[in-house]
Amino acid sequence: MPPVKRKPRTYDPALVRAGLIGQVESVRNAVHRLTPDQMTRPSGLPGWDVHHLVIHIAGQIEALPRLLAEPPPRATTPETDLDTWAVSTAGAAHELDEATRRHAKAYADAAQAVDDAVEELEPVLEQAVRTDVLLPHGFGAMRALDFTVTRLVELVVHGDDLTRATGVRVPPARQALAATVRLLADALAAKAPGGAVEVRIPPFAVVQCVEGPRHTRGTPPNVVETDPLTWIRLATGRTSWEKELDAAHLTASGERADLREHLPVLG
Repeated sequence: MPPVKRKPRTYDPALVRAGLIGQVESVRNAVHRLTPDQMTRPSGLPGWDVHHLVIHIAGQIEALPRLLAEPPPRATTPETDLDTWAVSTAGAAHELDEATRRHAKAYADAAQAVDDAVEELEPVLEQAVRTDVLLPHGFGAMRALDFTVTRLVELVVHGDDLTRATGVRVPPARQALAATVRLLADALAAKAPGGAVEVRIPPFAVVQCVEGPRHTRGTPPNVVETDPLTWIRLATGRTSWEKELDAAHLTASGERADLREHLPVLG
């Protein structure tokens, strides 16, 4: 039986805006608590210390007002959706690394880079969640609202990177966390389409994925369940399937419930 085509998930502009404001503030507050020693620690990402990580976070915030200020794309309809963005980010890793290194040299004060980015963001918050505005994204024209959802993902994921590298907690804003979990779950379903496995990340998302017999009633024979933070780390390659199984942060029942070959979904 061919996979059932998924209906694209919709995101409420007001909730996305609230998530962005909350997550930006959470990251900003954490950055201002970092000591010079913490800024020099390894970030956990290849070749970056915490200073590089904070500069990269600033760039993810600044990208939104920057793209909104550019001439609109020639396309009149979106060319890139959220699934495409998620599974394509690994291809842009080298370019992002180079840009981060350039900006790290220009900004000795990483906290100031975040402050400057937030100052640029504040006047465009309403425009950032519009569904009728297209941005000239490198992967193809993208709705402003969708691109803003990707900023939530970047800020939640890198906020967690910052916490693990420094011990300074970056509490995720609930709406930002919800959007991040859902986008990454949908990306898994797009990468491994099917209905043989049900993936549950309570309280935010349930998706079906992986080719095989589709389950329609009762308890599914193949179920994966985990918490939001573990899911985000699995989906972005920050942790391993084996480690989380051993730590009991993840349960997987059924002969098809091993998702290792489909992870991570975001590079």
